[in-house]
Amino acid sequence: MTDYDVLRVFCGPGGGYGNELAVVRDGSVLPERAERQAFAAKLGFSETVFVDDPERGIIDIYTPGARLRFAGHPCVGTAWLLDVPELVTPAGVVGTRLDGEFSWIEARPDWPEPRTLRRYATAAEVDALPVPPPGERSEMGVPPNEVRGRIYAWAWEDEAAGRIRARGFPGRDDGMGEDEATGAAALQLTAELGRALNITQGAGSQILTAPQPEGWVEIGGRVFLER
Repeated sequence: MTDYDVLRVFCGPGGGYGNELAVVRDGSVLPERAERQAFAAKLGFSETVFVDDPERGIIDIYTPGARLRFAGHPCVGTAWLLDVPELVTPAGVVGTRLDGEFSWIEARPDWPEPRTLRRYATAAEVDALPVPPPGERSEMGVPPNEVRGRIYAWAWEDEAAGRIRARGFPGRDDGMGEDEATGAAALQLTAELGRALNITQGAGSQILTAPQPEGWVEIGGRVFLER
């Protein structure tokens, strides 16, 4: 049996909620991509990380159905677990830091696959949205030319304070109808709005972000070790 840790990333202020993440600290036990993909599918988490070099922070990220160049909550969680100054992903080098109860990373918003950032008038409208079937857009009124299935629905809760209510719908065919916390989409929304954000996503997860010089974005949250 392959050993792995389970983390919850972007937890709420009381330590609840957060998006679960599996981390295989010794990636050498499953060196081939096909093995890693099969293991990620077996576990069924939204993402699974394989650590190829814990000292240099070299990691490999998979959903149950695909390999990713970069993803937000896997990097935030793995940065907290390894406590290294940077992570190396196929997309690029991710700066990391720990600040009190928060784990932070710095990344570029064009690294993850694009989302449709769909704004709603009120947080109540976001709360009332149905979870669309995999790849479905019609229930949310998304035009056919927009990104297939990857919808980040958001509304201001308090615009002056930068507080946002959001829900993420990845539209994948692997059973992931809604993401509890989507770091990549938060990066892209921060870049679009050009300001620091305090995002409540899903059932109660919290994501903090801040624009940085030269187009970088910092994103942070609480991480808890489940097992």
